[in-house]
Amino acid sequence: MLKGRLGLETARVPHVDRDGLIWLSRGRVYVEAGCLQLETAGGGELCPGTYSIPFQTVSMVILGPGSSITHDALRLLARHGTGLLAAGEDGVRLYASMPFGPDSSELARMQASAWSNSQRRTSIARRLYAWRLGEVLPDADLNVLRGIEGARAKKMYEVVANRFGIHWEGRLYDRKNPNATNDANLAINHAASAVEGAAMIAVASTGTIPQLGFIHEAAGHSFTLDIADLYRDSVTLPVAFGALKDMQVNGHLGIERLVRIRAKEIFVRGKIISGMIEKIKELFGGDDCCGN
Repeated sequence: MLKGRLGLETARVPHVDRDGLIWLSRGRVYVEAGCLQLETAGGGELCPGTYSIPFQTVSMVILGPGSSITHDALRLLARHGTGLLAAGEDGVRLYASMPFGPDSSELARMQASAWSNSQRRTSIARRLYAWRLGEVLPDADLNVLRGIEGARAKKMYEVVANRFGIHWEGRLYDRKNPNATNDANLAINHAASAVEGAAMIAVASTGTIPQLGFIHEAAGHSFTLDIADLYRDSVTLPVAFGALKDMQVNGHLGIERLVRIRAKEIFVRGKIISGMIEKIKELFGGDDCCGN
């Protein structure tokens, strides 16, 4: 006999023995004879038809556009500890998530411990900057590190803009009215939102705490912004300026749509969300910033 109430505790497959994520879109998710099913019109790598979903062997199901899910399917996922997120096309937005978590709180506890210790907090911030900039910054006050990063970021905007042949006049951003700007800055705003959506999925997947950031502090999703910023130079800016270049041919689609298309391509090709998850797992290892 299985132990525990209804045997559910031991019936679950530990997350350490599961695969990562499974993406479902353009279909209906429901339960039939105790099995999770997807009836889809087709799209991406799936042909039209009905598929059985191995929900016990994955850590999370991500529902893309054009999907619906039944109450019975939600119950089954919750019973077996499988997470559920509703996201945009290939993770360019995160709209909702069903409360869940990995089997262990280890990453969240390590994050909280590092965040609550000023020395460790600065060390983690230096590690994040080192990953992004490719060098270890001085062991200095966080405000000093932010100033160094800000100067590097200003130069990087110019470098990436020149790579795509885009005229760059500087970063202009009004948080109260993000659409009140030129096309270049608007493209960056949309690209940043897409990358933040991917980072939200990664943070939710690892069970880390979005509020406890190491570089960002005030926002309710500060840690998500920390992770998203790791990809500003390699993903956010190329997506934004590449979309501006695409406007010369496909301007009728609008800058937001072009940004989403580019973001989707880069997310899939570069396995960005999986990379973010691995970075989060790696971030809290070791006591000192080593720049790795």
